[in-house]
Amino acid sequence: MNMDAPVVLISGCSTGIGRALAIEFAARNWQVFVTARKPMAIDDLKATNVETSALDVTDEQSIKTCVDSVIARAGRIDMLINNAGFLLIGPLVELENSELRRQFETNVLGLAALTRAVVPHMIKKRAGKIVNISSILGVLNTPFTGAYCSTKAAVTAYSDCLRIELAPFGIEVITVQPGGIKSSLSDNADKGLERFKKTPYGPIQDFIVERAHVSQQNATPTEEFAKKLVDKLVRDKTPNYIRLGKGSILLPLIAKLPITFVDALLSKRFGLNRL
Repeated sequence: MNMDAPVVLISGCSTGIGRALAIEFAARNWQVFVTARKPMAIDDLKATNVETSALDVTDEQSIKTCVDSVIARAGRIDMLINNAGFLLIGPLVELENSELRRQFETNVLGLAALTRAVVPHMIKKRAGKIVNISSILGVLNTPFTGAYCSTKAAVTAYSDCLRIELAPFGIEVITVQPGGIKSSLSDNADKGLERFKKTPYGPIQDFIVERAHVSQQNATPTEEFAKKLVDKLVRDKTPNYIRLGKGSILLPLIAKLPITFVDALLSKRFGLNRL
């Protein structure tokens, strides 16, 4: 590795956005540390300026081992990209507490834990960027993604407060709210949805399954998204909020419309008016 090159640590790189960002930063000659719960999934990303390691953001020992390894190897972390997360689909009242707990532990608490491990090293340098991958669904809350929307709204609120609290130390906090980006997020989310056939939502089961894939309809290519995002992240002064991808402009505008209209619109779109 070129030890003078800036250092980025990225969580959740096995597929989708994390993987594309790793490739883009590597192409720009950064020192790139890519992570995943299963290291075998990212072995193919290894390169002269790319190192891979295991990281489970729900395991604090895993976090400590990973961050300590990066510091030992590179001496610093210039940018942390909190990307690890997953999409939970289903009517909120039909989701078990264990499912909700896993959604929040991964998407919110894991993000906070990894940030907590990295920030002391940035404070020592009085510089750094923390990039939190939220979602446009943290702005417009949609049926059957309530758990996911809640975590992404929490990530946005967390990031807002963190940005203010870390500013005195020269650390920037950037909230990224992607729209529909091509990934396997939906493929993983549609597993086991047949269980909702036996609930009051059974008559609109097809809409629940469709909801898992809506974001992938005409989605923005992951490589295109990654290039545009990195263009913004490497600026000396990065925007506090970055919205990119399909629907990232339209959906926030819809969210600002009268709530009764938005409710009716989403109810019809996802079949709830048929119950």
